[in-house]
Amino acid sequence: MAAGEDRSAARTGDDPGAGGGARRNALTSRAAILAVVMCAIALSLAYPVREYIAQRQEIADLQHKQAVAREQVDELAQHKRRLSDRSYIEREARRRLHYCMPDEKCYIVLDGGDGTGRTPAAGGPANRPPWYETLWRSVETADRDR
Repeated sequence: MAAGEDRSAARTGDDPGAGGGARRNALTSRAAILAVVMCAIALSLAYPVREYIAQRQEIADLQHKQAVAREQVDELAQHKRRLSDRSYIEREARRRLHYCMPDEKCYIVLDGGDGTGRTPAAGGPANRPPWYETLWRSVETADRDR
């Protein structure tokens, strides 16, 4: 009967010496299934995570644009307050448009400056002749015999 027991043990895989190979195959198939499941989970989560990150970036961009827009609104509101001030309007009319009050005498001094109070440097662009004179001189020079 010992010989019959060995055959039945070999068939069922209960033999301690012969069972290592079957157990190793079962462990490998379990690991493969686990790897496939983990890959499926990773792939199913990849798109939503990517969309989440993209939406967070878009929210941050929109918040930045909102902050910039608020700053512009504040600047425009301040400018509107300045424009409602009569003294500011008078000052700007005098500075920009050279307006005078009815009882004042105003003079505009033309000194060749650029309006900043500084005179142009000697030999600068103010001393050059107009472009058409330069063009005509070059035509006359080209017509002369050498």
